[in-house]
Amino acid sequence: MNAIPLDPAEDEQSLGGVHIKYLHHCPRQLWLYMRGYRPEARSDLVAFGEVVDETTFTRRRDIDLGEARIDWVTTGAIVHETKSSRAPSVAHDAQVRHYCLLLERRGINVRGGIVHYPLIRRTTDVPWDDEARELAETAEDEARAVIAAPEPPGRLTRGKCRGCSYTDYCWGD
Repeated sequence: MNAIPLDPAEDEQSLGGVHIKYLHHCPRQLWLYMRGYRPEARSDLVAFGEVVDETTFTRRRDIDLGEARIDWVTTGAIVHETKSSRAPSVAHDAQVRHYCLLLERRGINVRGGIVHYPLIRRTTDVPWDDEARELAETAEDEARAVIAAPEPPGRLTRGKCRGCSYTDYCWGD
């Protein structure tokens, strides 16, 4: 599917869903990602997530916005995102809100979103209203501040890094 063009009045630093997810998961991860450190390709957990994404809801079509790729959007402009996680996360909701904001900026009247967790057969609704829009815009500002910082943010506590593909960089000797 072709990318939907971004409004030229938009900021030159386009942010995708991965930027917002990393911001909420670990700002250091976002900072490293933006500087070209990409260990995800060697991560078994990332590979597993890609398999879950490719084998779940196979009749859907990704929506390529250029800076972001939405899993799918249903009639009525409901954004859908599939996660391989066994636990809902604020990062997942933030990612869906970001997609809603990107679509709204393109003139689409978005109604909200749903995060699908096929491994636990659960979904979470992500509302789209003035408060959600403000959260999405604030997340963009925070992400840009992290990206622009000259030094990486501090590490999270070791226990929060479990399963992260950036662990070796942050905690390796």
